Amino acid sequence: MAQLATGVRAALSKIVEQSYQTTQDQDEAERDGTSASRKVSRGIMRALEQGRLVPGQRLVETSLALEYGVGRNAVREAVQWLAAHGVIDVTRHRSASIRRLDAAETQDVLEVAEAVLGLLLKAAARNFQPARHGARLRAGLEDVAQAAPGGFARARRHFYAALLEISGSRELHRLFPAIGLHVLLAQYRAVAAMPHGLDMFRAMAEAVANNDVEHAQALGRAHISQLRQIILQSIQPEPFHEKGNAP
Repeated sequence: MAQLATGVRAALSKIVEQSYQTTQDQDEAERDGTSASRKVSRGIMRALEQGRLVPGQRLVETSLALEYGVGRNAVREAVQWLAAHGVIDVTRHRSASIRRLDAAETQDVLEVAEAVLGLLLKAAARNFQPARHGARLRAGLEDVAQAAPGGFARARRHFYAALLEISGSRELHRLFPAIGLHVLLAQYRAVAAMPHGLDMFRAMAEAVANNDVEHAQALGRAHISQLRQIILQSIQPEPFHEKGNAP
């Protein structure tokens, strides 16, 4: 009986651990599809974050099926899911490609992201309960703090995912992945990597933990506003000077 009880406790412990890991990875999962299509969509997102895929790059269905060891139907499902979330462009009679933003689309994404991230921080601060959400918030911040240079994009996504979980908002869960922020950050990787250092992420986490709704919303907007200034400066064309009239 003692051995049976020990075995039951071990099994329950394993179930709890697996459940927590599933929660950690919710932002990477294609919730309504098959595990095969989730494998492809996660792989594409990771490749984008790591720079192995770049905006504008074509995706070959057969190559993806071979790379991830899945059928072509799973690849199509993953592509459709990523297209619905603003990561991939699907054009008739052409292979799908990683979405690439022009200057106008970049500004549009940044404007929408500023408003939505402000709302996300506001909702997270309003809904935060230390006993229920404290560990999740700390884990998200720890991911950012410990991220290696090549892993910062994924850590930032995990931080945003922690805020989404804490917010408890189904609408934000639906809207946030579709605003194109992941593609924008991949496209402007060189200038978008941790523009304000760790202090901004700590400040956002602190405002959420203190249930400071107004300050959290302001920080969320400021986070994207500063990012917008950096990115837009990087894409502004050089001023034209006629020959002989250069300063």
